[in-house]
Amino acid sequence: MDIFCKIVNGEIPSYKVYEDDVCLAFLDINPVTIGHTVLICKEHYSDVVDANPEVSMHMFDVAKKLANRAINKLNAKGVNILTNCKEAAGQTVPHFHIHIIPRYDETDGYNPIFTAKENVDFEAVLKEFKED
Repeated sequence: MDIFCKIVNGEIPSYKVYEDDVCLAFLDINPVTIGHTVLICKEHYSDVVDANPEVSMHMFDVAKKLANRAINKLNAKGVNILTNCKEAAGQTVPHFHIHIIPRYDETDGYNPIFTAKENVDFEAVLKEFKED
């Protein structure tokens, strides 16, 4: 049983900010900004790819509500909403979850950096990636 299942079962305490029959949201214990929230599904799925489509849709609807709450109640100027899928993508707990990260300004402590790949053969990628 992973740590998020233990939180759902009440075995580990959390600072809950939202709960319904499908999901539970709580303040991240290691926040990157003030109000950083983790939204987890109550039923165990390893990640968003594994999750039931209805659960995924509901989770993202709730994530939108929590993002708006961060903007309206915490005076965030923006919000990052993200989920990592598999260890290679940075997923550290194998349980579908979404991070809602309020953003205040460029010095708020969170800096996702994207570096563009150079010399990509887009035709080769497209050939492998698109549906037949």
